[in-house]
Amino acid sequence: MAEVIVIGAGIVGLATARFLAGEGVSVLVVEGERVGAEASSAAGGILAAQAEAQDEEALLPLALAGRDHHLLLAPSLEAETGIVVDHSQRGLLKIALAESGAEQLLERAAWHRRHGLDVEVLEPEELREAEPNLNPAALRALYFRGDHRVDNVRLTKALAASAVARGASILVGRPVSGLVIENGCVAGVSVGTEVFRAPVVVNAMGAWAGRLGGDPAPPPVEPVRGQMAAFDLSPPLLRHVVYSGHGYLVPRADGRLLAGSTTERAGFDKSVTASGLKTVLTTALEIAPALADARISETWAGLRPATPDGLPVIGPGAVPGLIHAGGLFRNGILMGPLVGEIAGEIAMGRSPRMDVLAFAPSRFRPAV
Repeated sequence: MAEVIVIGAGIVGLATARFLAGEGVSVLVVEGERVGAEASSAAGGILAAQAEAQDEEALLPLALAGRDHHLLLAPSLEAETGIVVDHSQRGLLKIALAESGAEQLLERAAWHRRHGLDVEVLEPEELREAEPNLNPAALRALYFRGDHRVDNVRLTKALAASAVARGASILVGRPVSGLVIENGCVAGVSVGTEVFRAPVVVNAMGAWAGRLGGDPAPPPVEPVRGQMAAFDLSPPLLRHVVYSGHGYLVPRADGRLLAGSTTERAGFDKSVTASGLKTVLTTALEIAPALADARISETWAGLRPATPDGLPVIGPGAVPGLIHAGGLFRNGILMGPLVGEIAGEIAMGRSPRMDVLAFAPSRFRPAV
């Protein structure tokens, strides 16, 4: 019998298990497919706390803290596992290709400065110096020095290896069919004909978080499809992650350049479609026309976990012993490791290291 069961072996679930095991807690991770099978491996690995920031300020502290957490996590994982997660600190460029967009960038720069955040405005000549292969029509860019990138596939593997080394157990290929509830409290989970017992269960099921059987008030998490493509390039075309108003390009240390992404309400369908791929490639060529002759090495799609208000779900569920950790939408890689550790703190009965009341799952439950 474990002390805590974590459902889902993506970045959030693995970070939860790693933290708990490091605290001496007996923890079992149960995963329906394989480690990192879903959004954790499908993402671009962008740590865009500032570039993705919206006027909804409730999310900003968590995003910034999540970004800072990677600065400590990457070397810690490398020391523990020998896996280099390719955490690049070159920064991120957000470009404008039209006059209206260029003016909007100035407004966003002012917004970041009002919040005490570092941002630099690059005019065309400075932009060409930073990235010579960008579209020459780019009129202006914001440079977010603090926004980084990481290889999310490597990160997922490193978190799993670290969690196991610390004492966690990971069971793959075993879908959880539902919660086991006894005397009104969580007592474990059903996995096929078996029952795995624990007084605390963490729902880290990503886009499937709302489908956990036995949860009387599942969080309203829905999948949002994002289609991606990868180019094989040598030498590298870009040094920085580059955003436009429609998508992004992400350079990787292995020479690939990732292009993304669509935002589609397509249910749980992870198909790569002609129209989706057209959107991704059109955006990629708009950012860097030199990609026209580059070889496409791979295409794929992932499902982001979205909530109605765009905020995560972090905290106790409707049954004592159930904890939710998810709904991170486009910020799963950015916030996932930190959110996993916060979920671990809640699972241990501790006060979380930062205020997550705005993300409480209870906000979606009707008042009694």
